[in-house]
Amino acid sequence: MQISSNFDAGNIEVLDCTHANDIQLAIRKDNQSDFYQWFYFRLTGAQGQPCTLKITNAGGAAYVGGFKDYQAVASYDRENWFRVDTQFDGETLSIDHTPITNSIYFAYFAPYSMERHADLIGWASTDSKVMYERLGATLDGQDMDLLIVGDQEKQKKNVWVIARQHPGESMAQWCIEGFLERLLDDADPAARELLNQANVYVVPNMNPDGSRRGHLRTNAVGSNLNREWQNPSAEKSPEVLHVLNKMHSTGVDFCLDMHGDEALPYNFIAGAEGIPAWNDYRQAELDFYKNELMASNPDFQIAKGYDVAPKGTANLTVCTNFIAHTFNCLSMTLEMPFKDTIESPNDVEGWSPARSKHLGASNLGAILRFLQR
Repeated sequence: MQISSNFDAGNIEVLDCTHANDIQLAIRKDNQSDFYQWFYFRLTGAQGQPCTLKITNAGGAAYVGGFKDYQAVASYDRENWFRVDTQFDGETLSIDHTPITNSIYFAYFAPYSMERHADLIGWASTDSKVMYERLGATLDGQDMDLLIVGDQEKQKKNVWVIARQHPGESMAQWCIEGFLERLLDDADPAARELLNQANVYVVPNMNPDGSRRGHLRTNAVGSNLNREWQNPSAEKSPEVLHVLNKMHSTGVDFCLDMHGDEALPYNFIAGAEGIPAWNDYRQAELDFYKNELMASNPDFQIAKGYDVAPKGTANLTVCTNFIAHTFNCLSMTLEMPFKDTIESPNDVEGWSPARSKHLGASNLGAILRFLQR
């Protein structure tokens, strides 16, 4: 038997792989950071053997509550991911499975590789409605990719949709893939009308370095990009700096930032209620959008979510708060679960890439209705 993770987004350290029923593993921390929780690795040579894979440092992970009632995902072909028996005793996360072939992958959530990202950019860039722009480079020298959809007429609204500031939240990029597939569908009347009213700026991956390195939350030098918006720098957070510079050049009339939440088994939206200028009109905008999204996709709900920050207490280093404060627009964070949705569970897949993509597509309709209100 062998355990390997030396591939795009891979993350695990092998402590002992001698016995199939007691494989000892540990998750590697993000570079220059204490964050860790994302894992992704391959087990080979264990066909037909009952395996117990023990992640021994799970009790020190960034969001330990995320392992309560959690089931890891596995795949033989890296296309179809299914949930496997998983237990957490407060210290060790134990995954039990008997592989039916000699090669199987395990992960915290279905990965979205940088190779798939490149395919997504390549596919979208061939569409006549899309203009590709390289905003700059990351610290590892990867490209910061922007897709501009629409004719860029100045009288139109400027809609920004970004994803995966936290690289381990791969459901965010699955979500944006679904959004793009609908946006570029010439037969979709909602997509056509949205582009009649708006220019849409899409950053499918805000954190390419963390994504490739197999990080949970940070970039190549340990920066949490969603705490860098008030003062980004070329040394610590060029990803945010490049995107924010472009936002200042276009203006922002609407911004949706796609994420995943380790602990909460719901899809929900966090708004910018804590900014100094929050008022009844802004609240009505936020409520309108959330209700429209819930009406179009029953996997989304509005009863559960984060505690709302009192007016004037918002952390302006966070993207949603900073964008709402700076551009005087509706800015929101869409959160999806690593686990499953309590109210609409799927016992085989849990929350999944396919469901994330459907939620992304549903957001297109909600954006259109928001602009038409």
